[in-house]
Amino acid sequence: MPGYTIFMSGQIQIAGLMALPPEAGSAPPHWIVYVGTPDVDACCEQAQGLGGRIHKPPTDIPNVGRFAVLADPQGATFAVFTPGGSPPAPAQPAAGGFSWHELATTDIAGAMRFYGALFGWTKGVAHDMGPMGIYQLFEHAGAAVGGLCNTQGPQTPPSWLSYVNVPDSARAVAAAKAGGGRLLHGPTEVPGGSWIALLLDPQGGAFAVQEAPRAGATPKPAKPPAAKAAASGAAAPQSAAPPRAAPKRAATKRPAAKSAPRAARRKAAKSPRKAARPAPRKSAGRSMKGKGKRRAAARPARRTSSRRR
Repeated sequence: MPGYTIFMSGQIQIAGLMALPPEAGSAPPHWIVYVGTPDVDACCEQAQGLGGRIHKPPTDIPNVGRFAVLADPQGATFAVFTPGGSPPAPAQPAAGGFSWHELATTDIAGAMRFYGALFGWTKGVAHDMGPMGIYQLFEHAGAAVGGLCNTQGPQTPPSWLSYVNVPDSARAVAAAKAGGGRLLHGPTEVPGGSWIALLLDPQGGAFAVQEAPRAGATPKPAKPPAAKAAASGAAAPQSAAPPRAAPKRAATKRPAAKSAPRAARRKAAKSPRKAARPAPRKSAGRSMKGKGKRRAAARPARRTSSRRR
């Protein structure tokens, strides 16, 4: 394949680089996700039966394998691949390898049905992202490998986004900027403790980086909706602690002159002789106690894997 460059992470082939082919038309530079399958032809036939489309029919790459390019029912493009030899053993992605794949789609439930039937992916935990909607994890062989989310706006077409594992997301962002890239979002911590950032390369290809949870840091808790938490087996978020009651104050700390009723003070001011005479201790005690209760009642309580094209 003249003009095709292989990207390596250590001794492992992880991705490829090529010029946009003529049949791509006006498509912008982009990454495309490849999903392994034991039979490309059978996978394409099944995808069409599920509502998918074939962009490039099954094709052999000499000494490499067989692949095809498809689109899911919502329009997101992806590829399927069967290697010519034995498939590599799965391993944890090293620095520079692809660690996560994310689909932005117009129909999360529909996309989950399509890919679940095609590749056996299963639904994982769902996270409530507020105005951005639900972030649905999907699993393969019992491990979370990616997520599905809503497209952000009607002008954004459904697409896949690949995440690259990096030891330091801030340093990766700085390196991307120095190389002519553009930061779209982040770095920011996500549920589970990882740090991510979304970027564009100098040609406009979108990608993301993912940093593993930092040592000694308390992971940011996931907050799935309470209604979905029971269905997914996740615990619902704990409610806030009840507000503390306002502390009681001793009535003896209030001066008698301030706790006496207003009418009694006016009467004392008109009669100097009576004003000089101190009020009976028992009466003053009742006045202070009653005033203290009224004030306490009025006071509110204190709250304390992929290819680049």
